Amino acid sequence: MIEQLHLQGLGVIDDAVLPIGPGFTAITGETGAGKTMVVTGLGLVLGARADSGAVRAGASAASVDGVWIVPTTGAVAERVADAGGDLDDLGDGRAELLLGRSLSAEGRSRAYVGGRSAPVGVLSELAEHLVVVHGQSDQLRLRSAAAQRDALDRFGGATITAALEAYRAAYARVRELDRVLSEVEGDGEARSREAATLRADLAAIEAVDPQPGEDVDVAARAERLAHAEDLRAAATQAHDALSRDDDLPDVIGLLGEARHALERAADNDAALAEIAAQVTELGYRATDAAAALAAYLADLDESGPQELAALEERRAALGAL
Repeated sequence: MIEQLHLQGLGVIDDAVLPIGPGFTAITGETGAGKTMVVTGLGLVLGARADSGAVRAGASAASVDGVWIVPTTGAVAERVADAGGDLDDLGDGRAELLLGRSLSAEGRSRAYVGGRSAPVGVLSELAEHLVVVHGQSDQLRLRSAAAQRDALDRFGGATITAALEAYRAAYARVRELDRVLSEVEGDGEARSREAATLRADLAAIEAVDPQPGEDVDVAARAERLAHAEDLRAAATQAHDALSRDDDLPDVIGLLGEARHALERAADNDAALAEIAAQVTELGYRATDAAAALAAYLADLDESGPQELAALEERRAALGAL
């Protein structure tokens, strides 16, 4: 049963609330008072075709909201639930249903069922159960297959009613199982895609065959080869300062001369013997450092642009994992 209509910006109506109680309600008034707009608004909220010409002059949009009292179970409740809407339970097996329709001056239309946005077609489907339209020449609802089924079901009495309730419960169960099945199938497909992705990733890792700490080692070697010329110049200068092949003085030679001078004079002062030992140790360390620099230069000379290119390629392969 319809309880109320709220119309805004519709034709000659700026903002009006029409309460409708039980029994017979007659809408009267002089020509142009807005009777047609009430019928138009009722049609809009029940899914009728929207015409932007019905929007009040100067208004950006029109809206119609209707309140119905409906059973908490049955075709209306099921269709509202399917559309994602909600019913406001009033107790005693009754609930309040809010339907709405908005129409912009540009012709855009939106429908609302139970507080949720829904296709306009849902309003039309609900209208078959909420309103009976009596035309001048026919009774429109009798032409509806849904109304004919409802009439036959009621004619069948308690036996048919019980069977209908059992059917609705079974149908709801089938829909729920179908939803669960779709989720399971969807999850299975997702797991299959994930497994395929993991297999591809594993194959890529196996193809590259990375070793523990290899990325750090490769990065360090590539960095060294990228600055090979600067490193070679520094190592050569340091090596020549420690040990030269020509007759120019070097650290090792100068330390040797200092050691000999101290050893010759150590007979006269034991303190010089201790210093001579320290100089000797410095000579050993300088010799070791010179040998290490020679080995470093030899290793640097063996590495060339080809190795640098190979290292960069390997670095890119490791970085792609």
